[in-house]
Amino acid sequence: MCNLYTSTTNAEAIRQFSRYLSDLVDKFQSNEETFDVFPNRYGPIVRQGETGHELVRARWGMPSPLSTLKGKAYDYGVTNIRNTASPHWRRWLAPQYRCLVPLAKFAEPDPASKKEGERVPDAWFARADGSLFFFAGIWTPWIGKRMAREDPAEHELYAFLTTEPNALVAPIHPKAMPVILTEAAGIEAWLNAPWEEARKLQRPLIESDLILLETVVRK
Repeated sequence: MCNLYTSTTNAEAIRQFSRYLSDLVDKFQSNEETFDVFPNRYGPIVRQGETGHELVRARWGMPSPLSTLKGKAYDYGVTNIRNTASPHWRRWLAPQYRCLVPLAKFAEPDPASKKEGERVPDAWFARADGSLFFFAGIWTPWIGKRMAREDPAEHELYAFLTTEPNALVAPIHPKAMPVILTEAAGIEAWLNAPWEEARKLQRPLIESDLILLETVVRK
């Protein structure tokens, strides 16, 4: 399960990749153009706005099904979504709740490479040409308590879809990989098409479009 990826706030990189983004990306420019995103932390997403598509900052982890909370007073959130047929997720599959998650690379845990006394390392994947790409995500406004030490508050939350792994990811993580969008047609369909069309994008990216960068033990 992907619970770590590297995103970017480089407005020009995002603008060059997709002609659908508005000039609002400028407000997210940063001197540090890439950064790692972890569950329950903040990352940029692209979604439909009132005057076009907008880039906003949201918190990674959609609301959990009530059955999984087991009475806890806080909800850490669900980061990866596979079963889009579930009634819990169907409410957020319309275009107004779909989003793009921009990134430069993503990690999958690699237990097979673990050395004695060390943590499970992460295997990092990126586009073969080093370019920016997107996860197919969903988002929602939410009011509640995210962590035990936090107070209830208003949040905007997101997560991304997963699918069966391709031949490159499967040896590392045989259960799933993120749904990755790299072409303008797929990006437009994910943001705007009816669900019966958009759902066809929940498929693995062909392995030739990805490379395995490295395997690293997280410090």
